[in-house]
Amino acid sequence: MGFEIDWLQEHETKKIPEPLLQILDECLQYTGQVINNETGEFSVSFVDEQRIQEINREYRGKDKPTDVISFALNDDLDDIEEIEVLSYHLGDIVICVDIAEKQANDYGHSFERELCFLAVHGLLHLLGYNHETDEQEQVMFAVQEKVMKDRGLI
Repeated sequence: MGFEIDWLQEHETKKIPEPLLQILDECLQYTGQVINNETGEFSVSFVDEQRIQEINREYRGKDKPTDVISFALNDDLDDIEEIEVLSYHLGDIVICVDIAEKQANDYGHSFERELCFLAVHGLLHLLGYNHETDEQEQVMFAVQEKVMKDRGLI
């Protein structure tokens, strides 16, 4: 089956080439296999630093840029019928290309690796993973590390 992913690139942002989008798709599909959750649809948007700062300010109350933001559609749902309807529509991941490039340089690894890491991190948030406690962080980061290692990115 696999995820259905809509790739969105804002015109002000450096375009992500098709071969890199394919690598990102493979990482995200593999993430679903690792956690036995391979169905759903979501978008991945690539934006610049100014745009992600606007989003971060508007939705999180933090007036600063960040690397990735996830918007899970079923985070605040209590009604079982709403959850069932929206369980296929997972939400949106927004990645800042500018910050991904800076972080790749700062950490001494490839832009490809950084984008894959941010996309996987965002997807795990859409699927209910968090890192608010040490225990949650261990679980989430273990999945991220497995995906990155198995895909040959670390």
